[in-house]
Amino acid sequence: MKEHFSEQLEDLRRQLILMGGEVERQIHRAIESLTEMDAEKARAVIAADEEIDRMEMGIEEGAISLLALQQPVAVDLRFLVAVLKINSDLERIGDHAVNIAEGAERLAGQRPFKPFIDIPYMADVAMSMLKQSLDAFVNRDADLARRVIKKDDILDEKNVSIIRELLTYIAEYPALTTYCIELISISKNLERVGDLATNICEDTIFIAEARWVKHHATEIGRP
Repeated sequence: MKEHFSEQLEDLRRQLILMGGEVERQIHRAIESLTEMDAEKARAVIAADEEIDRMEMGIEEGAISLLALQQPVAVDLRFLVAVLKINSDLERIGDHAVNIAEGAERLAGQRPFKPFIDIPYMADVAMSMLKQSLDAFVNRDADLARRVIKKDDILDEKNVSIIRELLTYIAEYPALTTYCIELISISKNLERVGDLATNICEDTIFIAEARWVKHHATEIGRP
């Protein structure tokens, strides 16, 4: 019975990793649809959200079933609680990919007034945080999780910088207002991806060390 339970936990972990990989690809494709001005690619990202939702529902049902039937304790209980939270965070990241793709679709017919330098940089940081947060979860690596959490400040600062720059463009060139607002929305969505990757890292620390760090930022070296 114990071996069977361990196999079920491992299967749940694999499902979560697969979902994380798919969400990561969707963020990448959404940014590509923006930088390549490819409306068709943007629509493909939007359509793929149904599969992510399906994966989320399957993982949630599996985790709840194990909680109810197996009544786990200690690290297994922490793992299942964290799986439910990470599962929800990954689904929300998928929603942010859709938001970015929808913005990219609306902008696809318009020539950018400046190169997409800062947005792709933000996307690289966000995707790196997501990948490393999942690596930390897989390996129950609390130290890696703490390092990833510290990267969130980079996204926060870049998001503020982008918004400030685009608001300046709006003030000087009102005709660019709609375009700039779309880019501000995309920047905010990428910043939220970083926040959700941070959540995954906090859950990983909870699994590994049986303590929450969400309200103890100084413990992980954040101001």
